[in-house]
Amino acid sequence: MTASLDTPHPAGPAAGRRRWFRRGAVIAVIVLFAVELFLGWPSLSSAVGQLKAPDPRWLAGAVVAELMAMGMYARMQHTLLRSAGLRVPLYRSVALAYAAHSLNETLPGGPAFSTSFNYQQMRRFGATPAVASWCIALSGILSTTALAVVTAGGALASDGTPHWYGLAALATVIVLLVVGVQRVSRNPAVLDPAARAILAQVNRIRRRPAEAGLDHVRGFVGQLGAARLTPGRGFAAAVFAVLNWGLDAVCLWMCVRAVSNEEINATQLLLAFCAGMAAGTVTIIPGGLGIIDSALILGLVTGGIATSTAIAAVVLYRIISFGFIIGVGWISWLIMRRRHRIYLAAKAR
Repeated sequence: MTASLDTPHPAGPAAGRRRWFRRGAVIAVIVLFAVELFLGWPSLSSAVGQLKAPDPRWLAGAVVAELMAMGMYARMQHTLLRSAGLRVPLYRSVALAYAAHSLNETLPGGPAFSTSFNYQQMRRFGATPAVASWCIALSGILSTTALAVVTAGGALASDGTPHWYGLAALATVIVLLVVGVQRVSRNPAVLDPAARAILAQVNRIRRRPAEAGLDHVRGFVGQLGAARLTPGRGFAAAVFAVLNWGLDAVCLWMCVRAVSNEEINATQLLLAFCAGMAAGTVTIIPGGLGIIDSALILGLVTGGIATSTAIAAVVLYRIISFGFIIGVGWISWLIMRRRHRIYLAAKAR
């Protein structure tokens, strides 16, 4: 969708079709938001009714923590891009992080739109197709592993038994991915046998010569030579990924403090946070609405927080982490789209 919105307008009937498609896409998004708001309004109004006037100091701290969390994710991707030799201004990485996050959280099939948008923007940053794909894939793996690290840390602090085997498996995937990319980039010929075998099967179905497209595959693999992730930058990217989740959890803790003076064990809050985030990964509902909220409330109540306080804290947290951040993200998307259209118009002159 975003790719079509950002393309130049050729003259003639095609231009009219593109304009109607663009308007239809905008109308579809507006209708989608209206439907989501209508369906979620009863539970939303009931939850907001539980929200007391928050302490402005803790509220401000929660907003700052969430902004910093988004900044950490942007820095993670920025570090990966720099490892491929791309000198992208940090503010552009931040804008991309916000815009892609909004697409991911608010649209049905959001991850597909978010991935497409990330790829499109990284290509505009100057990344080759291979480097853009590598950066997106590694970002996702790092983020998933970072959540597992935070969860394991919470389980360990609560005298529980973290699933170290799962964490070790994710860490192994990252190491193998980085080592594999480095080896392939230095000697692309190592993929020739596998590429030939796969292409032969695909081309058999397409009824084309067995080696059709082999040059394109070799070119794609050769582009990975630019992705030189040093141990230092790899460690920095991993730290930024962990801080992204950690600061998000801090936002939730500050929301609890903003609506109540009740004490909550930091470990229990961290486990409740991780349970909520994990629940959000197994739902197709945009933003995990209802799923994440219920898991967070249940986790906080289990940790000793009163039900009314837990509901108020989660509502406040979601207003900040979902409503506020999503709003900033859509504004970023509109600004990025507008700037690209201005660029295309200037280039066409």
